[in-house]
Amino acid sequence: QVQLVESGGGLVQAGGSLRLSCTASGRTFSNFAMGWFRQAPGKEREFVATINRFGGGTEYADSVKGRFTISRDNAKNTVYLQMNSLKPEDTAVYYCAARQWVTGTKGSQYGYWGQGTQVTVSS
Repeated sequence: QVQLVESGGGLVQAGGSLRLSCTASGRTFSNFAMGWFRQAPGKEREFVATINRFGGGTEYADSVKGRFTISRDNAKNTVYLQMNSLKPEDTAVYYCAARQWVTGTKGSQYGYWGQGTQVTVSS
């Protein structure tokens, strides 16, 4: 089992920044690719970003490319999502997820999920 705990969400004005963190426990962190997903009210969960096991490969949704950066620190068992130039449409609950060995862009590919952290961007 892998336990994931997100933090860092909050309320920010459009154009502002937030950094989300997700700390893992229970299994060897470097065995897992990590992903960030989000779900806005009334919408389906969507892929945001993913990073491979050692941080050398990343992929982003087109809607966040150039504004968000995913990174990880395996010594701290933590994955981050730096979010800059935030827009009201970024408002959602953000979830981190873990998938053993390889990255993925679909939620169904991930076996472990955190509880989510709310990000609200005001206009």
